[in-house]
Amino acid sequence: MNSLGAEHVRVMASDYTSVHGNIYADLYKPAVIIGACFTAVALVLSIFLIFQHLRSYNKPSEQKWLVAVVFMVPVYAAESILSLWNPNLSLACDILRNCYEAFALYSFGSYLVACLGGETKVIELLENQSEKLLNRPLIEGVADEDHTVPHWSLRNFFLRPSVLGKHLLNIEKFGLVQYMILKTVCAFLALVLELFGVYGDGEFKWYYGYPYMAVVLNFSQMWALYCLVQFYNVTHERLEPIRPLAKFISFKAIVFATWWQGVGIALLCAFGVLPKDVKLQSGLQNFLICIEMAIAAVAHMFVFSTEPYHYITAYEYGKVTTETTKAEVKLEEGDAPARLEKTETKVEAPGTSITESVQDIVVDGGQRVVKDVVLTINQAIGPVEKGVEKGVTKIQETLHHRTVDSESGEHEDKSEVEVEEHVGNTVRETHIDL
Repeated sequence: MNSLGAEHVRVMASDYTSVHGNIYADLYKPAVIIGACFTAVALVLSIFLIFQHLRSYNKPSEQKWLVAVVFMVPVYAAESILSLWNPNLSLACDILRNCYEAFALYSFGSYLVACLGGETKVIELLENQSEKLLNRPLIEGVADEDHTVPHWSLRNFFLRPSVLGKHLLNIEKFGLVQYMILKTVCAFLALVLELFGVYGDGEFKWYYGYPYMAVVLNFSQMWALYCLVQFYNVTHERLEPIRPLAKFISFKAIVFATWWQGVGIALLCAFGVLPKDVKLQSGLQNFLICIEMAIAAVAHMFVFSTEPYHYITAYEYGKVTTETTKAEVKLEEGDAPARLEKTETKVEAPGTSITESVQDIVVDGGQRVVKDVVLTINQAIGPVEKGVEKGVTKIQETLHHRTVDSESGEHEDKSEVEVEEHVGNTVRETHIDL
């Protein structure tokens, strides 16, 4: 009976595997063809939009980050169709896609800051709002007992982010950069674990690395997006001219859709709703992303349009030059010459060529990213170093106090002995005189 039962289970397992293998084989070619069509739409529309921004590169501080956000669609679409076409490239494409997703989220936050006029103006804006809410005295140095300025706290960040002032910008930047760092580190860690066979993509088992990294990245992503939401809630009135809600929803939908879609497919496979086939699971995720990127590309054509950048403000972004041409004309001999003057005004717009645009995006944008990453790492390590220094200082002070106490104790003992000896000698001498 045992042998028959084992044989029956083995036959059922082989039938189960063959059925699912047939499903993947039947759906593979149609999925690749349909996915390629949607990918082509996404690539054409996104590249056309990026090319338009490079041609009308009149506001570098904003457009360098906007191009990085729009470029997220072709990156996602290209890597998804490659993974769908060749499942062996799936892990490498996932790593690149995840890394760029984190960078795109950082770029979107930098884009909002640039639209507000840069970090200096954002700090002034946040400080002014904080002063209004806290009713600070106008004259510096004048203190009022009734006016209390709350220190930074998580409670204020969750309930009253407007009172944090410039600290809100630091929190927002830290939230975005920490996700960018963690996403990149976990992506390469997944590659290492996969080489050792302990990653288990889509497997919720304790001896695989996938569930642990999924929890860490989920928390990191939620925190980054929440920091971005809080920053948007405080500054949305000043961002109204760029229609921030439409941009925020379109970008947030891409990030959330791809992440939760992958987790949802993994859960459905874990509970048996979908077949537990790695190729089928990865293929379904990539196929859906191809379709979603085509939809996102169409939305970006309206949401991130180049229309606001077709015209520039001369005093802010260009150099105005006036050229006057004078000429004298004689109609007949003996008549006084007539003077003609022609004045032309020219506005020179810097950085409008595609070569200069790409150079500014790569060089200046890369320097800004490195600067913020270094600043974030220093902010994270700073409290730890202070804690270590405090601990070392306390240990040194404790040892110093103990040393001083022991030395003072020895001096007191010696003085007591000398006093006793002195007293004893005095008593002894007094007794002899009598």
